[in-house]
Amino acid sequence: MPIQGLLGGLMIGTAAAIMLLGLGRIAGISGLAARAAGISLNGAPWSIAAAFVVGLPLGTLLVASVFGPVEARFPTSLGTIVLGGLLVGFGTRLGSGCTSGHGVCGMSRFSPRSLIATASFMTAGVATVAAMNALGFGQ
Repeated sequence: MPIQGLLGGLMIGTAAAIMLLGLGRIAGISGLAARAAGISLNGAPWSIAAAFVVGLPLGTLLVASVFGPVEARFPTSLGTIVLGGLLVGFGTRLGSGCTSGHGVCGMSRFSPRSLIATASFMTAGVATVAAMNALGFGQ
C-alpha cells in the first residue's frame, strides 16, 4: 500500500497546487463544500467548488473501477455516524478549516495557525486511537 499512499498524496498535492497557483484559492474541503452548498459566499467560484466536491466521490469510483473496491469499515450505528459528522463539522468551524485545508495547504505555506491546528488534530487522533485500543475497541 505505500505506493498507493504515495500516489494519492501526489494527486492531493497536485490538486492543492493547481487551486493555489491557478486560482489563488486554498483547496480546503470544508470551505469548498460550504461554497458548493451555498452556505458560504466566500472562496472559490461556485462552479469550481462544486466541481471539486463532485470530483471527490467520482475520483473514488474511478480508482475503484480500475483497481477494485476499496475496503472501508464504518460504525454500524447511524447515531454514531451522525454524532461523528456533527463533531467533525463543529471542529471544522471552530478551527477555521479542516484537515485538508490546514494539513495540506496551510502547512505547505508555513501558516502558524495551520501548524498549531495540525499538531492539535494529530495529537488528538493519536490519543483517541490509544484510548480506543486501551479500552479494547482497537483491531
